[in-house]
Amino acid sequence: MSVRQLRLALQKPTWRATAPLRTCGRGLRALATVAGSAQNHKPSNYGQPLFPSHPHLLRPHELTPGIPADEYECRRRTLMDSLPSDSLVVLVAAPIKYMSGSASYKFRQASDFWYLTGFEEPDAAVILEKTSNSRGYRMTLFSGGKDSAKEKWEGARTSFKDVVSIFRADDALPIHVFPARLKSLAGIYSNIYIDLPNASTKRSPRTAKSLLRYLSPSARSNSECESVVDSLWIPRRQPLAPLIAKLRSIKSKREQQVMRAAADISGHAFAKTMRFTQPGTSESAIAAHFEYLCSLSGSQRLAYVPVVASGPNALIIHYTSNNQVIQDGELILVDAGCEYNGYASDITRTYPASGSFTSAQHDLYTAVLTAQKALIGQCTETASFTLHELHRRSCEFLRVELNQLGFRLHAGEVERVLYPHFLSHPIGIDLHESSNFDRGGRLKAGMVITIEPGIYVPPLPQFPKNFHNMGIRIEDEVLVGKEHPIILSVAAPKEVADVEGACQGLLGLQPL
Repeated sequence: MSVRQLRLALQKPTWRATAPLRTCGRGLRALATVAGSAQNHKPSNYGQPLFPSHPHLLRPHELTPGIPADEYECRRRTLMDSLPSDSLVVLVAAPIKYMSGSASYKFRQASDFWYLTGFEEPDAAVILEKTSNSRGYRMTLFSGGKDSAKEKWEGARTSFKDVVSIFRADDALPIHVFPARLKSLAGIYSNIYIDLPNASTKRSPRTAKSLLRYLSPSARSNSECESVVDSLWIPRRQPLAPLIAKLRSIKSKREQQVMRAAADISGHAFAKTMRFTQPGTSESAIAAHFEYLCSLSGSQRLAYVPVVASGPNALIIHYTSNNQVIQDGELILVDAGCEYNGYASDITRTYPASGSFTSAQHDLYTAVLTAQKALIGQCTETASFTLHELHRRSCEFLRVELNQLGFRLHAGEVERVLYPHFLSHPIGIDLHESSNFDRGGRLKAGMVITIEPGIYVPPLPQFPKNFHNMGIRIEDEVLVGKEHPIILSVAAPKEVADVEGACQGLLGLQPL
């Protein structure tokens, strides 16, 4: 892509065309019209954005921004169809987490619970019972319901009636009856799919009390807790997460669109942050600028704590202190991405603080870029690679490129010293959707993975001195296709000319 083509792409972001109405994709007059139509719904009657209260975020048929209610229904039905008869599925919402005292973090729903329900409130649970009716299952959603006293402090919650009509539950019940209902059903079904906390450790013992706190934050007594837990300690209990992971590994067209939107928001933030960066700027200012731009474009949060590593700090793979000052002549490695409408983005770019690569920086950057582009080209179902095989090839590609730059590498030096991390991970609702992902499985069309080779040269005598203390990583999100991969993070400048053009303001972009 030429500098001119990238400039046009950045000035006309593609994510606006695939997303519903967004604040940054409409003119002020259209925005005022949309906002005016929602004024009668302030404050909202629901515990999350829905079309009646937030028409600027959702279309009428959508349950969450970009994802229609029918897709959630399809996910549940696909899961239940895959299970044997006489099966029960249990999922609970994420707990509220606290920074200090009663000051909580911004709530984020548990990923698998959200994937199947679209329900974004805490203190909730869902039970799916496999049945022989036309739907194939029965869904009971437990939540806090309406509570005027709590809502005065915390905001609206969705009524049980609306839970049934909007979220397509067969029944909606108060969360405090969840333990009793679970206990009664556990004795009926032969196959119970539920994920419990990890096995007991000295630091976090798996006691009956801790289990019920996980299963229901509104536990009423230890005896009730123990009876529920006892009903689950049976051979019929099976893990649920691996089954949902298989569904989540292949992204639907709607999911692909939301992920492209998330990547575009992050990519444009990268381009403007490159322009914003100057020697003397703090790493923390770079991180803040990136987050501000993402938030301004509709992102709900960053997907992870960003890495802004200047100079030798880039040799620390997960450097998140971000508390030093950028010096003239240094490279800056930024690993950052936003979360948008429930889906994460993950991009890494390395660029020169001065706006132009030095000769040595150019050579090492080109080596990593050449390897990365070759690896992206192999992210197809037809190529039939596994992540393990792609990682081995990344080591081979980087070894060839480095030897051409005068490195005299001994066996294992690439893997142990210069490139100590894995090439790739799946990405989607979670930044790393890899807990139940088989790195030895063949890539399939519809998967989204990262491709992120890197080289980190410590100041050791066996490596060419002009590359000492350079850390370069280039990371893109790649949608695996049948025969051709699609780079979702294409909006983030990557070619040498484009990176330098972004830094120097040649793309026609202002930093803010």
